[in-house]
Amino acid sequence: MKAVVFHGVGDIRVDTVSEPRIEQPSDAIVRITTAAICGTDLHFIRGTVPGMQPGKILGHEGVGVVEEVGRDVRNLRPGDRVLVSAVLGCGSCAYCRRGYFAQCDTINPYGSRSGTGSFGSPEVQGPFNGLQAEYARVPAAHTNLFRLPDSVSDAQAIPLSDIYPTGYFAAVIAGVSDGNVVAVWGCGPVGQFAILSAFQQGARRVIAVDGHADRLERARRLGAEIVNFNEADPVEAILDLTLGIGVDCAIDAVGVDAESPKAGPAGDQARQADERHRAELREIAPQTNQQDGRWKPGDAPSQAQSWAVESLAKVGTLGVVGVYPATDRFFPIGTTLSRNLTIRTGNGNHPRYIPRLLSMVESGLVDPERMLTQHEPLDDALAAYREFDLRSPGWLKVALRASPVLQRA
Repeated sequence: MKAVVFHGVGDIRVDTVSEPRIEQPSDAIVRITTAAICGTDLHFIRGTVPGMQPGKILGHEGVGVVEEVGRDVRNLRPGDRVLVSAVLGCGSCAYCRRGYFAQCDTINPYGSRSGTGSFGSPEVQGPFNGLQAEYARVPAAHTNLFRLPDSVSDAQAIPLSDIYPTGYFAAVIAGVSDGNVVAVWGCGPVGQFAILSAFQQGARRVIAVDGHADRLERARRLGAEIVNFNEADPVEAILDLTLGIGVDCAIDAVGVDAESPKAGPAGDQARQADERHRAELREIAPQTNQQDGRWKPGDAPSQAQSWAVESLAKVGTLGVVGVYPATDRFFPIGTTLSRNLTIRTGNGNHPRYIPRLLSMVESGLVDPERMLTQHEPLDDALAAYREFDLRSPGWLKVALRASPVLQRA
């Protein structure tokens, strides 16, 4: 079968690889009809999140059709059309039963203290090959697969695999509730869904910050007040908009590959911090492999989290869903302490939220398809990755279509 395979930092390829097989009684084999490219995948290729093993298939977002199930899978059968959760849980341990699927005790075979189980991720998160492939093995299929109604298309479903539940989780951990003023840092796909989710959870105002005009315009259409950090100092702008108080809740949907402002008043300040940011990047990502301007890490690893902390009102709450690796040690703890801020972070507990989000999509309340800007065949995944990596205008979220007719070996 064809799959997008990680060979090293700055080196991914569409290869022909062996098809997956049932390994455990609770497994299912899914024929992937639609996958997607995520900003998290780019962290691995840029080297800002280390630990990826050469030969691992990339991707953690997928929709498909069940081809085969293990003997312990009793809620699905071959032919069922399904959504795959990017975050994996066993469904039985104490953490899963409390809804903390991202901290499942058993799904990751490397032990209960290892990372969140997820497809196509660094080895600490398990040996699970990714979903940018024609077929995938899904462990604990009874928990991590969700049957799709005929009325929900692949394009509507694929955001529910990861980016919508991550944005929803961001609003949950940021403590968004009725009447809150919320700042969302980063207007990529997760940031867009964080804006939507903040309003769904009662936010009165959402202020969205980014440096790309096309992404900010999408945020505006969702109802957010927008700030371009290349035109205004974003912290000062937020304080101006909130009578000097700051926001009740902030969401960091950016992560380690944050970009510094290149113009405006914030740009002048950023140039003074350039050397510090370069030192941070050398520690966080000792190996990078830039090629003709591609696979270039963000030039300000701590920028988004610092701005987010500065934008908060006293006793406010920051929810962090942007990805930061264990090598990142640069959080502004002093400011956090002095203002009695609450910081909550983590990987989303997707199996907990997918059913309610899917219900909203099925009812017509939400149409997540509008976040998809490109639909490319799996064969052209490398070209799509390159454009997505450059943050090319209009490239917000890329869906990858698998071949329409496939025959298993």
